Amino acid sequence: MNPPRKAQPPSFSTQEFRSALGMFATGVTIVTARTPDGEVIGLTANSFNSVSLDPPLVLWSLAQAAASLPAFRAGSHYAINILAKDQKALAERFALKGADRWAGVSFTDGMGGAPLLEGASASFECFNRSRYEEGDHVIFVGEVERCTWRAGTSPLLFHGGRYYTEHPI
Repeated sequence: MNPPRKAQPPSFSTQEFRSALGMFATGVTIVTARTPDGEVIGLTANSFNSVSLDPPLVLWSLAQAAASLPAFRAGSHYAINILAKDQKALAERFALKGADRWAGVSFTDGMGGAPLLEGASASFECFNRSRYEEGDHVIFVGEVERCTWRAGTSPLLFHGGRYYTEHPI
């Protein structure tokens, strides 16, 4: 018997799919960069994953409809800042559309000018290696040029539409 050549149509709604995906607990990141004219940009994302240790590669994805997509697509570098448990307000602010996300935010410039957020659990400074359009998102693969972390920091987690902090079992 020959294998199917394409997937069957989904047997669920978009909302049902989103609810099921929400059952996978993730960390929370803010991905940052600079536009060609020097403006800082950033957004909250939980679509972060390791890809390879050698070379060091990570990925994240961004909606095709995102206003910041052209800047991330064209830029040479970005930073992925993994948020600590006390950065929930920052995660919420960088998830809002039209908000002044950067007011009062402390950061230093990383490689290629990508902002590194003060207080983050870890930061990955990435060369914008490749991009793949899949469905309604673009998958970004970054080659990590530098990473830093704060040992013992508790993470900010996201599950079922709510934020959590880790509690050891």
